[in-house]
Amino acid sequence: MTDVNVQERSSLQLAITDAASLTAEQTLARLGSGPGGLTGEEAAARLLQLGPNAVRTHRANAWAVLGRQFASPILILLIVTAGLSLFLGDATNSIVIGVILLASVGLGFTNEYRAERASEALHDRVTHRAVVLRDGTTGEVDVTALVPGDVVHLSLGAIIPADIRLLTTNNLLCDESILTGESQPAAKEVAPVSAGSALGDLASCVFMGTVVQSGGCTGVVVATGGRAEFGRIALGLGERQPQTEFQLGLKRFSFLLLQVAMVLTSLIFVANLLLQRPLIESLLFSLAIAVGITPQLLPAVVSTSLATGTRQLAKRKVLVKRLVCIEDLGDMDILVTDTTGTLTEGRISFTGALPAAPETSDDGLLTLGLLATETDYAEAKNSPAGQNPLDAALWDSPGASGFDPGRFERVDLIGFDHQRRRTTVLVRELAGPAKLVTKGAPEDILALCGPTPAAVQALLDQQFDAGSRVVAVATRPAAGLERLAPADERNLTLAGFLVFLDRPKANARQSLDRLEALGISVKIATGDNAKVAEKVCADLDVISGGTLNGSQVEAMSDADLAAAVRTATIFARVSPEQKARIIGLLRLSGGSVGFMGDGVNDALALHKADIGISVDTATDVAKDAADVVLLDKDLGVLADGVMEGRRIFANTIKYVLTGTSSNFGNMFSAAVASVVLSFLPMLPGQILLNNLLYDSGQLAIPGDRVDKEQLRAPSHWDIAFIRRFMLLFGPISSLFDFATFGLMLFVFAAAPGEFRAGWFIESIATQTLIIFAIRTRRVPFLRSRPSAGLIAASLGVVALGIFLPLSPAAAVLGFDPLPVPFFLALLGMVVVYLVLVEAAKQWFFARDAQQLPALPPPVRRRKDTHHISRRAFRFSIPVKVPPVPVPASRRNLLKGRRAQRGTTVRNL
Repeated sequence: MTDVNVQERSSLQLAITDAASLTAEQTLARLGSGPGGLTGEEAAARLLQLGPNAVRTHRANAWAVLGRQFASPILILLIVTAGLSLFLGDATNSIVIGVILLASVGLGFTNEYRAERASEALHDRVTHRAVVLRDGTTGEVDVTALVPGDVVHLSLGAIIPADIRLLTTNNLLCDESILTGESQPAAKEVAPVSAGSALGDLASCVFMGTVVQSGGCTGVVVATGGRAEFGRIALGLGERQPQTEFQLGLKRFSFLLLQVAMVLTSLIFVANLLLQRPLIESLLFSLAIAVGITPQLLPAVVSTSLATGTRQLAKRKVLVKRLVCIEDLGDMDILVTDTTGTLTEGRISFTGALPAAPETSDDGLLTLGLLATETDYAEAKNSPAGQNPLDAALWDSPGASGFDPGRFERVDLIGFDHQRRRTTVLVRELAGPAKLVTKGAPEDILALCGPTPAAVQALLDQQFDAGSRVVAVATRPAAGLERLAPADERNLTLAGFLVFLDRPKANARQSLDRLEALGISVKIATGDNAKVAEKVCADLDVISGGTLNGSQVEAMSDADLAAAVRTATIFARVSPEQKARIIGLLRLSGGSVGFMGDGVNDALALHKADIGISVDTATDVAKDAADVVLLDKDLGVLADGVMEGRRIFANTIKYVLTGTSSNFGNMFSAAVASVVLSFLPMLPGQILLNNLLYDSGQLAIPGDRVDKEQLRAPSHWDIAFIRRFMLLFGPISSLFDFATFGLMLFVFAAAPGEFRAGWFIESIATQTLIIFAIRTRRVPFLRSRPSAGLIAASLGVVALGIFLPLSPAAAVLGFDPLPVPFFLALLGMVVVYLVLVEAAKQWFFARDAQQLPALPPPVRRRKDTHHISRRAFRFSIPVKVPPVPVPASRRNLLKGRRAQRGTTVRNL
């Protein structure tokens, strides 16, 4: 880049600490912008020069996916074994292990990369927009297209899209906890701060990644992407995402297998040395046993399952932000959701105005409602950008067409917040006296209007009982008042009620039935009146366990509320903090809680839940807080996601149980035989070939059918259960191995080559066919049919296992021909083996230890990095983002400050 270009780029950038100490006018001048923002042409030129406002890429990275395949302890063991085999001169062993490695890594890479490509395509369909002023006109652009000098409008619930110097504010409070750790919102104002102030003291600025908790503002973008404070931190963390419970369980299981393999390998190696066997032969045999006891293709099976699930969900327009969140969906047994768009159509329409006094007309009441909106009147009439659903419905009503914005001057505004639950404006009509107009929740507005007449209360109750949403409007004269404060909201006169309707969804009952069949308890948490929520539930025949309103929730202790939330079905008029508190207590009760929300007031609960679910039409703050985004807001789609998650887990466990029990039994048999016999019962290469054939057949498990009862409740990793299963069915496998040994030695007087061929065939047959018994708790084939793919793969592996010792390659593999009577005896042993396994299975699952529900998953205490990584994906592009690392001293200081809850960041 030339010196001229470098100078041009530097003139477009301004440190946020410098901008904070300048006046708004000086900042605009330094950035070459103005109150009307940039021109479209200038914005495009700056975007080309400075790059996108991005800190993440959602591009599928083939090299990163390939690297992750080698992170498995099982594959590391294979690599070490292959290297030692090659070093010790056993080329056959190395080749077999190399084939296993290529199969595992290749299959894992192919499936995971396909899944990431599908996720990338879905991610491209989810956009995050910002309201920006360009060419003097307000419009929306993708947040990644913002550049320094852009003037943006921010309202309640918006995630700040860049580092911004404020130009105007309106009772602005921002949640900056993701940067500072401070739980209380920070008050913001336009006045510049002292030069050299710390980041936490920059009251004249707002920061990328933080949230507008109340009020609104306009501001000019100062820094974007990795040059913003949040962007530097996000880039410093890298692309790696925090691990889920499923990943941690998989890791614990892998280490369990490694421990078993290390113990067994050491014992076998020492025993063979004591028997004065050759050192190299003993070492190779021991390593083969270590590899043989581990299910080498477990990573590939998991990746195949996830990829299959992702493709199925993609067809149903479900975006999973991270692949393994599919398992989290399956883990859910409690769903907390709002009614809007899930139980109702989500299309809010204005149905009428109900004046409270004869002197107020319907049109006059509608006009008051239009005045008490936060967006500019002229812009609101032309565009719904930045409006909440109720205001948008008002402006979209036929009566709004007659509203003349030029007749009114808005003097001041107090924006909506979830504590006051109202919006208040100070307006003048045609230069007349000022008037205060407030609009909000009826209970709160009526409390400001003095005693409520019985007729008014009856009118309100009638609308609530009908399931209508109602907004109250009140006014009072405010001559001489120039600035508003919450204390001015008093002595109001009720003007009337604005009535809205959101009808129940036609398929909502069917979706609820599906969730109920999956063992998921559905609870409603809403800001609506309790009667409205109860009416919706009644229309859908939802049996309610009781209703708690926000005031009751506020008055209850954690212990009392924890008991109440287990039974209550509806939580009405709850604040965002109360929703989050309810979610937290439900999680402590032992359930895995999913929360589905799409509004500003849902963000805290989405972060608090085990699995946060939102929709593409949701507010930015809700989408950013969610783990899963539904491109169609439908509980039926959510039920599909839950079933897919549980199906994946069920099929993964099938492979784990089959592999551990069979492999443990076979390797135990090999260990005993190696000590008792005068020759090795199977050569190292034969052990690995046996495992490769077996595991190849198991790759059909991800596409297997799953019994309905396995989908009725979530399952969790239970290492103790897997250990008990392995210790029961492993010895059963060994029992028939010993029977085969006796048959070969005492009946057929087999030579070493014949012995190895006989055990190789028996081992392949028994451990492959056992999948049909272990894959279900039912009677196989009669009451639970496996998939055609699994049947074909299993029978194909058995046929190939029988063919190899009889093929021309038998001599190379170390096998000798077998007598025909052996195969008749083998058939009888396999039948007896499968019958005994089925009987053991029925006994095993009938025991109390297996009937008890699995222990609830531990309460997740997500680290700050989890929230930063999740929010960073809002600023994502499908190409590589140039790294802008955070200096170590700066990053360490920031982490230390965030750990000190209740403090602000200093000396940044």
